[in-house]
Amino acid sequence: MELNNKNWTIKEYDKLIVYLKEIGDEKYKNFHKNLVPGLYNMIGIQMPKLRVIAKAISMGNYMEYLTLARNEYYEETVIQGLIIGYVKEDYINTLKLIESFLPNLTNWAICDSFCIKFKSVVENRNEFLIFLQECIKSEKEYYIRFAVVMFKVMYIDEKYIDTVLNILDNICNEGYYVKMAVAWTLCDCFIKFEDKTMNYLNSNKLDNFTYNKVLQKIVESNRVDKETKETIKKMKRKKLI
Repeated sequence: MELNNKNWTIKEYDKLIVYLKEIGDEKYKNFHKNLVPGLYNMIGIQMPKLRVIAKAISMGNYMEYLTLARNEYYEETVIQGLIIGYVKEDYINTLKLIESFLPNLTNWAICDSFCIKFKSVVENRNEFLIFLQECIKSEKEYYIRFAVVMFKVMYIDEKYIDTVLNILDNICNEGYYVKMAVAWTLCDCFIKFEDKTMNYLNSNKLDNFTYNKVLQKIVESNRVDKETKETIKKMKRKKLI
């Protein structure tokens, strides 16, 4: 199916849905649904194929496509998010597209597929950090998870590591997928900045569940040596709250 350099109409969009259903994989659909609680509207298309489709659309009249796009199926929503990551827009317009997409973050899979290095954002990380800090203040679980995963994707470096550790330490949200994202990101911080993160782990405000999940992910990582893992195991908090 031709996906780029076209004028999108409702008829053309409906043809795309037919095409998506044709390439769907029932076995993959059943597998993926088991990983994402509450995901019922899935066709069953693996991410590499969705990326190819989204990239092709992003090279054509993607704004017309995004105006028509629906969210009946999981794949439709993922494709929209991927397109926003691929388009060559300036920072202001990219930020507008990101903001408009955030209400579609209804599960961890859509959220994490959207967390990529947006082209224009890479050159405007200071400004984007301010936006992410606003997301952190939200009461919506997946807005916060989006921000936390974006820290992992774009901000774990010499310039931002102290800021990231400070922000993560001050997140107060009981959402399971927020806590898991914090643990995942802190594990990456440990791998890349072991001394700084170890000092942080010895003095932090994390709840016991999140703290112990950080330790678990570090121990499970194949990028941490055996001796360090033994030290980490001894740091576990015994009594959960």
